[in-house]
Amino acid sequence: MDRYQLCEALRAAGVPDAHYEIPGCPGGHPPLEGYYLAQREGEWIVGVHERGRRETLETFADESRACAWLYERLTDESSPPARPTATEMDEMLHDSEGIERRAQEQLKQALTESPRGTRGDPPNGGH
Repeated sequence: MDRYQLCEALRAAGVPDAHYEIPGCPGGHPPLEGYYLAQREGEWIVGVHERGRRETLETFADESRACAWLYERLTDESSPPARPTATEMDEMLHDSEGIERRAQEQLKQALTESPRGTRGDPPNGGH
């Protein structure tokens, strides 16, 4: 896939033009924030443009790999976290100590079950 095919594929997938900047891809003004694709010194760079700054995320030797990587990021349909129910929201607002205690317990259990989690208590001695 080249950058022109990537543009077509992103449009077909319903990804708004405002989420990316790709050289030669028609669509108006470059986004103020979003992903970008650029070619520099024989390499293809994929990064993000946030708060007026560009940050490189990945560098590729060829255009095809860079385009595939960017397509995957922009079309990832993994579901966002579920919104808390009214009961969960009430609990968060009124039982912060209980939530913190359960979080510490879950962290300790996760560290114990982790292959690398044989180091004992979490930092601060678990409170």
